Amino acid sequence: MRRLPKAALIGLAFIPLIAGAFVVQERGAQSGVRLFEQVMAIVSDRYVDSVDIGSLYEKAARGLVAELKDPYAEIYSPKQLEAFNQTTGGFYAGVGMQIEQQEGTIVIAKVFPHTPADEAGIRVGDRIVKIDTARITASWKIEMVSGRLKGEPGTKIGATFVRPGTTEPFAVTFTRRVIRIPAVPYAIMLDGKTAYIPVQGFSETAAKEVTDNLKRLVAEGATSLVLDLRGNPGGFLEQADTMTNLFVEKGKEILSVRGRGEPPQVHVTDMTPIAPKIPLVILTDGYSASASEIVAGALQDHDRALVVGTTSFGKGLVQSMYRLDGGFAIKLTTAKWYTPSGRSIQKERKLTDDGQLVEVKPDSLETEAVRQNRPKYKSDGGRVVYGGGAITPDVIVPYDTFTTAEQKLARSMLSKQQETYLALYDYSFEMSKQVKPDFAITPAMRDEFYARLAKRGVTVDRKEFDAGIKYIDRLLDGKIATLAWGDSTAKRRDLHDDPQLQKALDLLRRGKTTKELLALAASTAAPSAPGRLK
Repeated sequence: MRRLPKAALIGLAFIPLIAGAFVVQERGAQSGVRLFEQVMAIVSDRYVDSVDIGSLYEKAARGLVAELKDPYAEIYSPKQLEAFNQTTGGFYAGVGMQIEQQEGTIVIAKVFPHTPADEAGIRVGDRIVKIDTARITASWKIEMVSGRLKGEPGTKIGATFVRPGTTEPFAVTFTRRVIRIPAVPYAIMLDGKTAYIPVQGFSETAAKEVTDNLKRLVAEGATSLVLDLRGNPGGFLEQADTMTNLFVEKGKEILSVRGRGEPPQVHVTDMTPIAPKIPLVILTDGYSASASEIVAGALQDHDRALVVGTTSFGKGLVQSMYRLDGGFAIKLTTAKWYTPSGRSIQKERKLTDDGQLVEVKPDSLETEAVRQNRPKYKSDGGRVVYGGGAITPDVIVPYDTFTTAEQKLARSMLSKQQETYLALYDYSFEMSKQVKPDFAITPAMRDEFYARLAKRGVTVDRKEFDAGIKYIDRLLDGKIATLAWGDSTAKRRDLHDDPQLQKALDLLRRGKTTKELLALAASTAAPSAPGRLK
């Protein structure tokens, strides 16, 4: 990606001051190093018990980073670095199963297509009882099982399973392969003309996956697009650059990165876009962060997309990873990024004593009044866009809120969260083998689920249960459809319960061009009801 450095003028009068400050810092650093070396030498030679010096050095390094009070700074051990690379890279070497822990057993929650697990016939709901010859007991953590299943590509790993409805275990030997976790889990056509593409992360293939799915849906007749970035925590910066470039002409600023002691770097689109005119709505929520905010902010500033939903997370910091000896690495915040209009997206946060990351000045309500109090900037076309941390939507649409009865029922059920989940999963798995695509939740299904909750010790008053049946129906419908046909079918069935997506579709039906879409947003009255900020 081409970067255009901005010139910085530094007067000669500043040079002595800068040089003097450097000398003072240099002396202070040397003194600190000597102090640390002396303490370590005395501890190593004189402490009453023998100590692991290597471990002490590692803990001291972690303590140094902790003193920065930067919630995003971290030292990675070799194993932690490997896990981090798998998460951000979107791939790992394994067998291709997503697992969950239930009642001391490990259950298959998802099987990725075209993987060793898929080819071996492993199904959702199968339980792993052995890894090679080691029997899995209640003391096994899910990380232990996951770690055993992963390894070098081409190596073999054995596992023994028990399938629901059978008692006879069966054994499988897998040959590990590189497993790529899709950034786009599915992409579908809604209302016959709107492409819907959810992006769950900015892995190394995210932009290509969006490109391929968009081309396919446009070929099928899509004339508009909803890009769903809700729940997307971010990922690779270059993927955000490339994804923005899909919709914006060459030569447009994507973001600027401003670090200490360096001229700003400006990221600019440098490719021919594949969809420069398609009407586009981006969905955001309180979990849309980092790379998600880069895409949403750039397209909003260039009047290329309408942002709908709730305010994003507000992570406008750049972290850099530096390799260290021994397979370690350190991640440090090295810069802040700004949208093309000059907005810093970073929300000020602090770490609490119990390790929670909280906003210093949180917005308690997602309202038009809150939005109007934010700093105002201008888009390319002169529209007002809002700063002050995070991406503020053009059209605020709160989450669908629970009724009082539904809230009361949810609290009762979640008082025993694990037991509730097991009852839901087991019953939904059974029903997924029986229902047809047009199924509906019936009174008999509700009765059976209520009985299963009671059997697992989840005590819910029947009148309370009946008062919250819409909540029950959403739980059962979503889980059954997902287990029976996958996420895309479950999403289609869920449309009526997704007010943010419904609003996006309504805007795209009425706005045939990007210009019309932006005009509709300007005339849309923002709701005064609170949304659920996260």
